[in-house]
Amino acid sequence: AALNAALGRHLEAPFGASMILFAVAFLCCVIVSVLQGGFSPAKAIEAPKHLFLAGCLVAFYVVSITYVAPRFGLGNAIFFVLLGQLLSAAVIDHFGLFNAAETRLNAMRVAGLLVMAAGVWLTQVASAK
Repeated sequence: AALNAALGRHLEAPFGASMILFAVAFLCCVIVSVLQGGFSPAKAIEAPKHLFLAGCLVAFYVVSITYVAPRFGLGNAIFFVLLGQLLSAAVIDHFGLFNAAETRLNAMRVAGLLVMAAGVWLTQVASAK
């Protein structure tokens, strides 16, 4: 995130930095896929279309963090992302969404999420002073 945010500042274009990031990532994935073998474009075409939403979500994340990190602070931006991911994961696991193993929320998991939320609040209070 820090490297891409720095590239976005250098280019004065967060979307441009994100585009470069995805181009480099794409090339790396192509190289690894060719070396590893086993990738089937036909299977990818047959995949349920909603599964490709993951690419849109990742693009949104990358562009957002590239734009937000220089303005909000990298630590704060990543902390909020982690909190969002933990909350999302807890909901997904609790209800077994997207074929995930169902893991019910319990007091310990809720306490962990509350500690994380408290950490976000504390870092915000500390950086405001």
